[in-house]
Amino acid sequence: MIRRLTTLACCLLFCAVSVFAQEKKNLTIDDLFDPQKRVNFSGSVPFVQWLPDGKHYLLTNFNPQNGPVGLSKVEAVSGTTIPFHTAAKMEDALANVGIKAEVAKQYALLLGASFNGNYTAVVLEHENDLYCYDMESGRAVRLTNTPKLSEREPSFSPDGKWIGFVAENNLYVVDVQGKKVSQLTTDGSKTILNGVLDWVYEEEVYGRGTKRSYWWSPDSQNIAYLQIDEAGVPEFTVSDDIPQNQNLEITNYPKSGDVNPRARLGVVATGTAHNRWVDLTKYKDSEFLITRVGWNPDSKHICFQVQNREQNWLDLNLAELQSGKSQNLLREESQGKAWVDVVDLPTWLPDGSFLWQSDRTGWRHIYKCSADGKAVRPVTKGNWDVRDIAGVATDGWVYFTATERSYIGQDVYRIKLDGSEMTRLSKREGTHQPSFNASLTHYIDNWSNIMTPPKVGLHQSDGPLVRVIEENKVAALDEFKLSAPEFLQVKTRDGFQMEAMMIKPPDFDPNKKYPVMSHTYSGPGTPMVRNAWSSRNFLWHQMLAQKGYLIWICDNRSASNKGPQSAYPVYRNLGELELRDLEDGVAYLKQQPFVDSTRIGIWGWSYGGYMTAYTLTHSTSFKIGISGAPVTDWHNYDSIYTERYMGLPQNNPEGYKKSSVTLAAGNLNGKLLLIHGLMDDNVHIQNSVQFIDALQKAGKQFDVMFYPQSRHGVAQPQRVKHMYKMMTKFITDNL
Repeated sequence: MIRRLTTLACCLLFCAVSVFAQEKKNLTIDDLFDPQKRVNFSGSVPFVQWLPDGKHYLLTNFNPQNGPVGLSKVEAVSGTTIPFHTAAKMEDALANVGIKAEVAKQYALLLGASFNGNYTAVVLEHENDLYCYDMESGRAVRLTNTPKLSEREPSFSPDGKWIGFVAENNLYVVDVQGKKVSQLTTDGSKTILNGVLDWVYEEEVYGRGTKRSYWWSPDSQNIAYLQIDEAGVPEFTVSDDIPQNQNLEITNYPKSGDVNPRARLGVVATGTAHNRWVDLTKYKDSEFLITRVGWNPDSKHICFQVQNREQNWLDLNLAELQSGKSQNLLREESQGKAWVDVVDLPTWLPDGSFLWQSDRTGWRHIYKCSADGKAVRPVTKGNWDVRDIAGVATDGWVYFTATERSYIGQDVYRIKLDGSEMTRLSKREGTHQPSFNASLTHYIDNWSNIMTPPKVGLHQSDGPLVRVIEENKVAALDEFKLSAPEFLQVKTRDGFQMEAMMIKPPDFDPNKKYPVMSHTYSGPGTPMVRNAWSSRNFLWHQMLAQKGYLIWICDNRSASNKGPQSAYPVYRNLGELELRDLEDGVAYLKQQPFVDSTRIGIWGWSYGGYMTAYTLTHSTSFKIGISGAPVTDWHNYDSIYTERYMGLPQNNPEGYKKSSVTLAAGNLNGKLLLIHGLMDDNVHIQNSVQFIDALQKAGKQFDVMFYPQSRHGVAQPQRVKHMYKMMTKFITDNL
């Protein structure tokens, strides 16, 4: 009897322990943001890159403790894996040309390396000089020897014989043996930039990630490049106040209405410094932007796009190499309604015709154009957007990504050039990001959804899965109380269907009343409601839900990315329609019996910071708001972004006035927390300072936090933890 009781007691104890062990945890700030304690909720997703043969790809290897540890070469279909190169051999070769052993060891990992077209050589930037390592011979060569002169933006010519680079704002080439360096331009200066982008062109036209603005011809004989003249463009100073001797960064930054950088398009022959300029005289009476540059496959013509300053038309041009004379292939116009977005360069077809992406119907679609651009026929059509063209196979299939199935996801498709037989290749709902091999026989798919971190698989080009590359099961997600978000549609007062997402507390009780914390970006064509994995803010929102808050994300029409037509209504009047749509989302919330309509908050960053501040100064719908890095007056932001949506200030003074947060500071309602990085070189701290000045003069109380040495986003881990801890406390104290 005693033994039976003891055994039963043990069983009960075991069961209790098991139940306790299986009990899921609440998230903490440390779990999400502490540099030493944070949990890896996204798993490990390998970086894969197709090799030119189309049969193999490069795989970045990771060690759970040490991170990336080098590259492997993988046979795609079988998965057979071998080392991509002999790291020790590369280390020795680099040491032989004067690179210290510990530095050579890092370079030999080849992380982020710039390869030649055949992936047999790599160019390295080390202490302001360039080096080339040839993997077949195992030999390293020092290409330049000017430590006081910084060489940057190196790239191989298509034939692998030359490497182009920029130094002191001039364009150079060097042969891969390091025997000859040729200077191709000579007029580079503080204000004349050859082959390299200035701040506003990089940020708003060509996109962050590269400052390079030169392009090799396919035959490697010529280089097309932008020359950007910043003379007269105002300068802006950003200050780092942490060192005892203050560091100042001075950058040319044109604000709306200011003098813009002037661009022209040059062509220079490799190794000869013989320079020619593309004829742009037809644009001489207007300020213009050169928004895309590339080459026709014949290497005899340069393809480029030009827009006027206010960006309500876009020309696709083709220039003849020898003469520089250009012809217009087609013009996209907004018909005075709004702006024209930049699109990718043409996808050229063997007969000289090309595929072109256009927004002319209000949705982005693919069109087949004759070689002269005069005959234009749609390939895709419908009330959905094409996102990207992956390529055109020899059998006439066009591969692309689009939102045909879901506005909040992305799928992989193919269609015949005549517009027939359109087929969705991806099966699982969510967001698919394919990478096709050169022959378009296979693609590697990176897929995720709102509750699933990315998974990677190899597929045949017609869709079937060949094999899983990375299942990426993240056990940590099962240890915490996470609520599956609900996707919803909410109609505005005039019938536009907005996409929305709600996260309820894990122990949600429909008989209770819950406060709501909403999140927004609101900027044109930038949705926040996406069926894709997004770890940081998503999991922080889950933590807030665990604390008893409903999380609400509702994309106003202009942010929805449902065709450019959905964004056009905000033209020349930012803020007003976005707020009206957000308030329609709030009206929906207030109809729900479980929502406490007196406790609704909002937060956002960048444009979302602007909308949060705009909302609290133009509405009484929200009790609190957290405004991060906001534009507070559109006179303060850069010319190319602002004028695209607002026009020039002198042509739209009333629109600029109505859209200002600073001018409306006296109308602040609710509790405001203002956050900004002190070294933000994008949305300058000036925006928050002007807003603070106006709030103080109006007698308005608010909270503020500045982050030293932080740019447009707060990145240093301890500061990130501090920020989210502060934001959490602000919400729990005031909502």
